[in-house]
Amino acid sequence: MTKVVYPGTFDPITKGHLDILVRAAQVFDEVTLLVLSNLQKKSLFSLEERVMLARSAIEESGAPRNIVVDSYEGVTVHYLEEHGIRLIIRGLRAVSDYEYEIQLFLANKYLNAQVETVLMPTSLRYQFVSSSLVKEMVSFGLDVSEFVTPTVEKALKEKLEVK
Repeated sequence: MTKVVYPGTFDPITKGHLDILVRAAQVFDEVTLLVLSNLQKKSLFSLEERVMLARSAIEESGAPRNIVVDSYEGVTVHYLEEHGIRLIIRGLRAVSDYEYEIQLFLANKYLNAQVETVLMPTSLRYQFVSSSLVKEMVSFGLDVSEFVTPTVEKALKEKLEVK
């Protein structure tokens, strides 16, 4: 059974994330969407809220059943070691993402030479979509229904106090 972990902060999960997740679920036997705590980022949603939103978004999108949602407060490679997984999948939107992803790949390789990373470009439709952009759009009262599921949109509006 081939298992892969799709790690990220997912603050919040977008349809761009779901695009990568669903496509990965068609290739691998089990995909774990791993919601991480990132000390470098100030998250809008708590870790628990991000997990709940990810589960809701996956359900609302009709994603395949071989997707698991988990959370972790630590180094991704340590999670993989604890769960006997060797593969990480990461999404790419633009060339600028590539440089960052190569840095992560090299850091993960340094920590555990057995861990491999698969880079998957997002579909053209979601290439410009990011959690940061969606949060900014909602804060200005703009419609983000093309970029997030209804539950995520509602949670964003509530958290950002937008009517």
